[in-house]
Amino acid sequence: MIPENKLNITNQIDLAKAEEKISKIKARQLFDSGDIAKAEVGTFAGLAFIHTYLFEDIYDFAGQIREVNIAKGDFRFAPLMYLKHSLAHIDTMHQGNFDEIIEKYVEMNIAHPFREGNGRATRIWLDLILKRELKQVIDWNLVDKEEYLSAMQRSVVKDVEIKALLKQALTPKIDDRALFMKGIDLSYFYEGYSEFKTEEL
Repeated sequence: MIPENKLNITNQIDLAKAEEKISKIKARQLFDSGDIAKAEVGTFAGLAFIHTYLFEDIYDFAGQIREVNIAKGDFRFAPLMYLKHSLAHIDTMHQGNFDEIIEKYVEMNIAHPFREGNGRATRIWLDLILKRELKQVIDWNLVDKEEYLSAMQRSVVKDVEIKALLKQALTPKIDDRALFMKGIDLSYFYEGYSEFKTEEL
C-alpha cells in the first residue's frame, strides 16, 4: 500500500525516488546547518525531531507515532497498544557505555515508532548517542548490508552479533562531513534506496 504523501504521488517507484531525493537533501541540511545539535540525545523526542526533519516535506505523519501495527517479513514490531509505554521505557534506558547504547538502539528498532523511515532516522539517532557518550560514531562504510540486516533481525533474541558488527566499525571522526554523507548513503542503501548520492544533490 502506497502511503498518503504531500507530493500526491500514487506510483510506488516514483514515490521511493522522490522520498530518497528530498530526504537526503534534508539529511545534508541537517548536518550543514548545525540543526542536528538541536536533537535531544537518546530520547524519543530527539528521534522524532530527526524523523520530522527528514520527512516533513513528504509525509504528514513525519515525527508522529504510528497509528497502525506494522511488521517486516514474519517479525511484528511493538504492538500499538504497548508502543507509548515502550518509548517511555527506552527514554529511561542507560546509555553510558557501548553495550548499553546498542541495547537502547535495538529496543528502539523493535518499537519502530513511525510508519516509514524508522531505520534511516534511528541510525542518525544512534550516532548522536555514540558521539556524545563515547566521542565516537560508526563508519557505516565498514558495515556490510547483509550482515547488518541479519544481525538486526536476530538482535531481538540476542544482541551479541550486532554489538560485534558495530563495535568494529567505530571511529573517532565524529565531526567528519564526508563520513556523515557516506553514512547517509549507506543507511539508505540498507533500505533499498540507492538512486542518488547525498553529496551530489
